[in-house]
Amino acid sequence: MRADDRPATRRVLVTGAASGLGLALTRLLVERGDEVLATDTATERPAPLPTGARYHPLDVRDDDGWAAALAEADGHWGGLDVLVNNAGVAAGGRIDVETMQEWTRLVDVNLLGVVRGCRAVTPAFKAQGSGHLVNVASLAGLVHAPGMSAYNAVKAGVVALSETLAFELAPHGIDVTVACPSFFRTGLGSSFAGADTGLAETGRRLVDGSRRGADEVAATVLRGVDARRHLVLTDRDGRIAWRAKRLAHPVYAAAMRRAGRRLAR
Repeated sequence: MRADDRPATRRVLVTGAASGLGLALTRLLVERGDEVLATDTATERPAPLPTGARYHPLDVRDDDGWAAALAEADGHWGGLDVLVNNAGVAAGGRIDVETMQEWTRLVDVNLLGVVRGCRAVTPAFKAQGSGHLVNVASLAGLVHAPGMSAYNAVKAGVVALSETLAFELAPHGIDVTVACPSFFRTGLGSSFAGADTGLAETGRRLVDGSRRGADEVAATVLRGVDARRHLVLTDRDGRIAWRAKRLAHPVYAAAMRRAGRRLAR
């Protein structure tokens, strides 16, 4: 869908909407005139949400919660046009330090939360012959630095899921976009936790010290959605890293080996 063909008002559900990229996306969507159902884990409406957005509590790990959120959208707007699977948590850790509990948490939220969202809305999207799935992954889903095995694996899973669904659902008029931002300033840094405390602290510093903010990333994501782009790389650093991996793999591999040696010190 080209930007000039975009419906004047779209019905959009955003997960993880109370902070960071989810909040920035929610604000931009409301400013554009879209109807937005903002969801997050808080029982009460989070204060930062714009007044133009509706709010519904949702834990993306809960199938019943998804059904209730979709019932809310259906009751007020008669359905949805766009689902933004944004909710996620952060983690970093070496394979022999990060615990299986941390792996399970990341898989449940960052991967299966997206799977549940896609499964929940696809029947209605098929029935109406249109819809757009927007899955927020990460550059970590494409470029796999050492010390981030669990996070890299689940974000790569979101990329693979999105590519699969792009081909699977296109005959039904459903678009799929996967966004892969690199580090940017967001509340995600506060969710870093786990046994490998040194790497968690490094992750927080990279997030908090980034030159990019959530508003900038959100604007780039929405431009990609309007253009019906499948893959959205939101910043120059990410584009360089992705192209290096694809087109200059020895250079990329050497950089990753250097990172591994630094991690081993």
